[in-house]
Amino acid sequence: MNKMISAAALASFGAASVGMAQAADVTFAVGRTGDSTTVYRIGTQVDFGSRWLQSSTGHLGGYWDGAYTYWEGDETAANHSLSFSPVFVYEFSGQRFRPYIEAGIGVAAFSSTEVEDNDLGSSFQFEDRLGIGVRFADQELGLRVIHYSNAGLKQPNGGVETYTLHYRIRF
Repeated sequence: MNKMISAAALASFGAASVGMAQAADVTFAVGRTGDSTTVYRIGTQVDFGSRWLQSSTGHLGGYWDGAYTYWEGDETAANHSLSFSPVFVYEFSGQRFRPYIEAGIGVAAFSSTEVEDNDLGSSFQFEDRLGIGVRFADQELGLRVIHYSNAGLKQPNGGVETYTLHYRIRF
């Protein structure tokens, strides 16, 4: 229950902070790491508002992503992280269904430097992501791989990857 309260509070804060000029999307994700840690993620997104390389095939766009992730492990205490990333998306053309691929690099702050057997070395981490999915109406369903690492700024630099299924809805 505490997880849901924290996530809801963060989502409300994030949605309020993006301003009234643009509507914020909300994403819910659940997944695992290679070390059997379960992750629950909630985030808000605001589109860049620009499209590049438009053609009959599709276009390049993107969004700003702010998120809270709860890490529930078997061996160590729970961990929490906040992240912020610019994400670039190539969306293919389509009437009902529009497939896409995405990539981004951002930053994250962890409440603890340990996630299961991984010693991250510092609370500050870079967040690299790759994703695929499909958009339909005002919704999206997709898969993401997100890697966290401090890029060798501090040792050790264990790093950790998450593999998630996400659902995004536009308000």
